[in-house]
Amino acid sequence: MPLFQRQIIATLLLCCLALTARAEPLRIVTEAWAPYVYEENGQPTGLDYEISAEVLRRLGVEVEWQFLPWKRCLLAFEQGQADGILDIFRIPEREAHMLFVEEPLSDVEFVLFYSRSRPYPYRQLDDLRDLLIGTSPGYWYNDQAFRDSRLFSREEAPSHEANLGKLVRQRVDLVVNDRRAGLFLAAQLGLGEQLGYNPKAVGTDRLYLALRQTTELAALAERFSAELRRFKQENAYARLQARYATPDSTPIAAKD
Repeated sequence: MPLFQRQIIATLLLCCLALTARAEPLRIVTEAWAPYVYEENGQPTGLDYEISAEVLRRLGVEVEWQFLPWKRCLLAFEQGQADGILDIFRIPEREAHMLFVEEPLSDVEFVLFYSRSRPYPYRQLDDLRDLLIGTSPGYWYNDQAFRDSRLFSREEAPSHEANLGKLVRQRVDLVVNDRRAGLFLAAQLGLGEQLGYNPKAVGTDRLYLALRQTTELAALAERFSAELRRFKQENAYARLQARYATPDSTPIAAKD
């Protein structure tokens, strides 16, 4: 075997050994966003949490999980207090200082939720003219036309729960959230019968695991991506997807 090939193999082995033998666990921050990741009885759970935890278990990586508001997640990462962020959107501005695992964890579809006492149909941006829409701080809405539109006003809330609370109290006209996340949250809060949503999406995106840009974590990102692709082909992955399917007593989709 040529010398340069042996050197490459040795480097990769050293990276893997260093990762496995970390003196400290991998520090991952995230914001609760059921059903993808959230806390239940003080323990982390959720679809993307369970997927990530299983992949990291198979790779022999110990993890320390921490739940923070989204802006604090980003700040902790920027200040080196976290090694990774779970469930983050991949945008060009972030790729300059974040290493994204190539294989995505989940697909999301942003829709507009409304109070059934004040339904606002949505088929095109002009339908939103002069409305007040509840948004979440630090969240990226992938459709540029929606993101940059000046037809409507935006109002941030400190949490997704607060956004839905403002909606039922008629403090905002609509709330934008991922369809599956909004359905789960409404069911958890007992608001399913009070809310509905427009099936037309205002944008779609994917959720990723992002890591700090180091040689060690670059090796982990490649191994994580490969193992995640393998896991997605297994029955265990299909069972996870089924377990986090849409719950009962959720908001009803408007008719097109």
